Amino acid sequence: MKDEIKYQQGDVLLREVSEIKGKKLDHLMLAKGENTGHKHQIINGDAELFEHEGTLFLRINSEIAVLAHEEHAHQIIERGNYQIGIVQEYDHFAEESKSIQD
Repeated sequence: MKDEIKYQQGDVLLREVSEIKGKKLDHLMLAKGENTGHKHQIINGDAELFEHEGTLFLRINSEIAVLAHEEHAHQIIERGNYQIGIVQEYDHFAEESKSIQD
């Protein structure tokens, strides 16, 4: 089913979408940790990363690709189109949400 979260690695979410928007980027880094400098990135498989208005989109062209991070187990991602998101936490006292830091 499209538009549902299909994969999660740490604070990075991959939501399956029907179409990809944006400009193609020259790297495959989905997110970089603010505190550690570690990164979530595709290390194996045929993939493309796009950016549209501050949102990243990932296209996996091969049957599978491997998403890696220094502190998490490798994640196998199946062929498809994905919107990249970051887990949010909500501070009820401040009445605001913020990104989780990996």
